[in-house]
This record gives sequence, structure tokens and C-alpha cells, in this order.
Amino acid sequence: MAASTDPDVRLLQALADPIRLTIVRELAGQPEVCACDFTSCCDVSQPTISHHLKVLREADVIEGERRGTWIFYRLRPEAAARLARIAALIEAGAGTAQAPTRLPVLPVLPAR
Repeated sequence: MAASTDPDVRLLQALADPIRLTIVRELAGQPEVCACDFTSCCDVSQPTISHHLKVLREADVIEGERRGTWIFYRLRPEAAARLARIAALIEAGAGTAQAPTRLPVLPVLPAR
């Protein structure tokens, strides 16, 4: 699959992974979290966490700040606002969706 340039698509693709979604949930409840703390809440290795943090950074979901040997991450307010906007659009459209039109049942043709 080719990488999308649409920021909404990139946001949703980044959140499609359970580990990345867990990271974002952790960040949503706190001003910032040290990268080292994600290994315990996600129960995965540090290299795996680093990979997922990179994906989230590249999708502009999170931003990090280095302090000595530690990096502290926070959720980007713009990403939270985009996600809220996407959810509102989906919710607004959910009530207006019409049931698909069923195709007519075709008669059974005799075998040749």
C-alpha cells in the first residue's frame, strides 16, 4: 500500500495498531510520558516501542522533547482536534445513512 499524503488517513493508519492506540491513550490522560514508561504499559520491548513512537511522530500524532538521555512524549493538540473532527463527521453521517437497495431476486434459469 502506498503511503498517503492525506493527514487524516495517516492519523487513522497510525492509530490502527493496538500498541500505538495504547500509547495514544496513555498520552491522552497525561501531559507527557517518558518513552521508557511505554514498555511496561504496552508489555513490549524498548525497540518495539521506539518503532511505534516513530510511526506516531511521522504521522504528526505525537511530539517528543529530549531531556538528557530521556525523551518525553506528548499528544499533539492538532492530532486530537483532527481525530475529534473525524469522529464528529462519522457520527453526523451515521444517522443519515440509508440502507442499501437490495437487488431483485432473479428467476432460476433452466439448465442447458
